[in-house]
Amino acid sequence: MRVSTRDRTASFPTGFNSLTLALFGYLSLWQTGAQQQSGLLHYIHTQLLNRTFTVGQANLPLYQANGFDMALLIPYFVVLGILAGYGFHRYSLVFLYYKYRKRETREPAHRFADLPVVTVQLPIYNEQFVVERLVESICKLDYPRDRLEIQLLDDSTDETQLVARAAVERAAAAGAPITYIHRTNRSGFKAGALDAGMKVARGELIAIFDADFVPPADFLRQTVDYFTDPKLGMVQTRWGYINRDYSWLTRVEAILLDGHFVMEHGGRHRADLYFNFNGTAGVWRRQAIGEAGGWQHDTLTEDTDLSYRAQLCGWKFTYLPHVVCPSELPVDMNAFKVQQARWAKGLIQVSKKILPRLLRRKDVDAHHKIEAWCHLTNNISYPLMILLCALLLPAMIVRFYQGWFQMLYIDLPLFIASTCSISSFYLASQRELYPRKWFSTLFYIPMVMAIGIGLTVTNSRAVMEALLGIKSSFKRTPKFHIESRADEQASVVKKKKYKRKVGWSPVIELVLGCVFLAVTVYAWQMENYLTIPFVLLFVVGYFTTGFLSIFQGRFPRRRAAAVVAPPEEVPAASLASR
Repeated sequence: MRVSTRDRTASFPTGFNSLTLALFGYLSLWQTGAQQQSGLLHYIHTQLLNRTFTVGQANLPLYQANGFDMALLIPYFVVLGILAGYGFHRYSLVFLYYKYRKRETREPAHRFADLPVVTVQLPIYNEQFVVERLVESICKLDYPRDRLEIQLLDDSTDETQLVARAAVERAAAAGAPITYIHRTNRSGFKAGALDAGMKVARGELIAIFDADFVPPADFLRQTVDYFTDPKLGMVQTRWGYINRDYSWLTRVEAILLDGHFVMEHGGRHRADLYFNFNGTAGVWRRQAIGEAGGWQHDTLTEDTDLSYRAQLCGWKFTYLPHVVCPSELPVDMNAFKVQQARWAKGLIQVSKKILPRLLRRKDVDAHHKIEAWCHLTNNISYPLMILLCALLLPAMIVRFYQGWFQMLYIDLPLFIASTCSISSFYLASQRELYPRKWFSTLFYIPMVMAIGIGLTVTNSRAVMEALLGIKSSFKRTPKFHIESRADEQASVVKKKKYKRKVGWSPVIELVLGCVFLAVTVYAWQMENYLTIPFVLLFVVGYFTTGFLSIFQGRFPRRRAAAVVAPPEEVPAASLASR
């Protein structure tokens, strides 16, 4: 078969979302039995739930559910079982990562005697604050100038055009082989820009970087020689994070992406399974793009779409975890939610487009098909989470007086599938990257889970839009050139530049936070103390995403004093655009 790739749609992992729900259902069984001796719950207990059966000499309680109970419990366990299945999938990725660790790609088998021509494409859209940094870093790439071509593909509609032109003119005057290409219609969004650039590119290999990336100078030296393998179609490198320690939110984002790049990419690549290009920090063979049908813009994750089409054409992919390309993480909750929703919607769109074709292929084995299914449909967990939230409290009440026997054969397997897969997945990735300080990640795991829960509202909407075929534009993730706390004051003025309408999702998140706060009170009154820490994850998750979205979207911090200088005026004449 072939190797493969996984995308920038590293959409937020959803397997851990089932963790707290499974824990909630699991721990709700541990009741004292002496809690309510009167009232409706006591009546339900004595008249409906107090059934026993005999095992040897022991009488064990066995819950005989009526029709109403079953109407609640069947969908509850079906949904929880699906979520637990995705939890087991995370176990499989960790297993594959360690099972095939000797297959790690380190050095290319051969070296080019005559280096190929490389075209570096830089697709941007309204990136006023980071485009200069991008151009400067790309022009520092260590590669023969006669074999390097740089395209700044600008679809911007604001002052970014002036900033970008000026940056390109300065670089070109210094001898960099760079051209500025501006489109006015933005047809096909990022995929359309890349396709337009390819039509005039002269490179055999195409390297792609988004505006928030700062590749190391030796990036091409570390990646190009792998293409001495004529069957290799794409090389993906690992992302690093310039502003990882900027805030607790950026630390959470970094942990999530580390899990994707270490365990998901690493496990799939080592096991020779399909994985995807992440949209940036990678190099393509131009021939592979062409044979796969080129860049297509009928999904929001054109990178994953092209990745699967290329691999189905027989092209191999390789992943280089030791080559790290620094990038800037979103520092704003609204920007983070926009990014995650785009990735969630895009993957479901790709699943609808690619899976029917892939599943019918007789030359693709079952392992590849199962892994592709789990990869591309994983985000269906988000609307299932919303459904499970609606069923949670009624199911908890119905099962309040169930005994330990039901717990052992129903809840315990779901608990193990949903719980340990999360901690093992992210802790294993941190241990691989930071063997001496990975233990500190433990303090962020609860917040990772809480934020994942908080994203269910916006991501569920995105998934449902994809399932219903509702189209939407490519919503970029704003970048502000914020690398440390030293950039904080100027960042407030910058954020006003690309501020979006908050919408109703934060209100829904706050309502859900209040609902789970009421559930917490109910659990306390029922003396179900063991469930409270896990229910609080829902409270924290929904309140955090809701309040931060409103606060950062409507009330920028007043302590900002810096003013961002307007872009330098430059002549409107474009550089030699081809």
